[in-house]
Amino acid sequence: MSAITRDEVAHLARLSRLALSDEELDHYATQLDVIIGSVARVSEVAAEDVPPSSHALPLTNVFRPDEVRPCLTPEQALSGAPAVEDQRFRVPRILGEEA
Repeated sequence: MSAITRDEVAHLARLSRLALSDEELDHYATQLDVIIGSVARVSEVAAEDVPPSSHALPLTNVFRPDEVRPCLTPEQALSGAPAVEDQRFRVPRILGEEA
C-alpha cells in the first residue's frame, strides 16, 4: 500500500505552482513513498530509552571570554574613508526617499 498517491503529489505540485508531467508525477510519487517509508522505519527503531538529540556527537561552546582590548579610535578608523559625515562613513544613497 502506497503512503502517498499520485493525486496527492499532483495536489502538492499545484500548491507549489509546479507544472509536472504525468511521468514526473509517477516518478515523484514513487520517490516520496520511499522517503516516507524510510522515515517510518526510523520511527520504529527509535527506543524510548534513547534520549532525543540533534547531533551524533556532543557539541561544546567555542566562544572566547569577552575581554576589553585596545582598538582604533573613531579618527583612526575613518582616516582612510573617502567621505566622512558626523564621525561616520558617508556612502551614496541607494534607497529612495520613501524607504
